[in-house]
Amino acid sequence: MPVTTSQQRDLLTLCALRVDGKLLDWSMLARSCQTADALAAVMTGELVEDSRAAHRGRSILQEGLRDLTQARAHVDTELRAADQAGAQLITVLDEEYPANLRLVPNLPPFLFYKGELEVGDARSVAVVGTRAASEIGRSRAARMARELVAEDVVVFSGLAAGIDTAAHTGTLEVGGRTVAVMGTGIAAKVFPAQNRGLAERILEEGGALVSQFWPTANGARWTFPQRNVVMSGATMGTIVIEASSTSGAKLQARIAAEHGKQVFLLRSLATQEPWAAEMITAGRAVEVAEVADVLGRLGSAQRVQQASQQRLQLALGGL
Repeated sequence: MPVTTSQQRDLLTLCALRVDGKLLDWSMLARSCQTADALAAVMTGELVEDSRAAHRGRSILQEGLRDLTQARAHVDTELRAADQAGAQLITVLDEEYPANLRLVPNLPPFLFYKGELEVGDARSVAVVGTRAASEIGRSRAARMARELVAEDVVVFSGLAAGIDTAAHTGTLEVGGRTVAVMGTGIAAKVFPAQNRGLAERILEEGGALVSQFWPTANGARWTFPQRNVVMSGATMGTIVIEASSTSGAKLQARIAAEHGKQVFLLRSLATQEPWAAEMITAGRAVEVAEVADVLGRLGSAQRVQQASQQRLQLALGGL
């Protein structure tokens, strides 16, 4: 199994609690359990957070804590699957938890990953777009990725067909670092199947695969939008290359704006899609034509790390 602490196991156990088919809200747990003392309090049935998720969760928590046998067994099963897949675990309890992600309210309590997570990942951008990409859209995504790499920016994407594939591939072609945020568990089959080879290449060439789900979880309609939350949260901003009004990339643009992240929409997208033009007009996104338009709005990895540490210190102080 991945090397785990008793505290990490307790956090995972809370995530696995199920009472009459109901679960605790994972983001609420992530906000509530960022220190050992806070986790210990939750393990006694105490939820300090004053939110709808916490109010709904108190009865689930207190009932579930009466018998943790099934929850702990589920955690053991998932940890074995992660180990067999060669994956590692990081949680909000760990100082090394991704800096950008710690700064958003709907952060996941844990991540399973393959490869390595690096401090430099804080200076990163998600390059996303439609699965049904045009040839010119794929070309634009690959070019944007290559130009970001030239400026020491880590490229995140979602390992999907279309724009995501072009972004990952374009990064690798010039020796850059890319991180794939998956819509499935880290030990489940890669989706889409056509990108299994790409996932392997990402690892072989120094990148990482990341999942916020239980290792054995298969993809479902709800997992991919949840993946977009983490992809936005883990980066400084999101660049949307090509996306219709029903695309998951449009959803990620909205999420990124809600996170207070930079949202970059390609000029070609803004002229073709009303939703993109509306975001720009409302000041929730910026129209870009080239990588220089993006770079001028990115902060430094050091500033992100400092902000993340400040957030953790507030948690340590019980604030």
